[in-house]
Amino acid sequence: MTTTNEIADKIASEQSLTKAQAKTIVESVFKQIADAAQSGAETSVPGFGKFKVKETPAREGRNPATGATIKISASKKLTFTPAKSIKDALNG
Repeated sequence: MTTTNEIADKIASEQSLTKAQAKTIVESVFKQIADAAQSGAETSVPGFGKFKVKETPAREGRNPATGATIKISASKKLTFTPAKSIKDALNG
């Protein structure tokens, strides 16, 4: 697993920035993606992929411990679809 600090450290060394400057930039990028998602907008990063909000409808499920039927509320989730270049890199 890579952390925000590790990403910031790599950017800092590659771009001749301080670690604090790089961390601020990394956190800002993630905040912009989250803000766009909260407003329902899609964020597209060419060559990397797309972040978008997907709505899941309410449905019935089962409590695995008791087997009782339960109602699962509708919700929203943030999904990521990688760009073709990323898929190709992952799959050789």
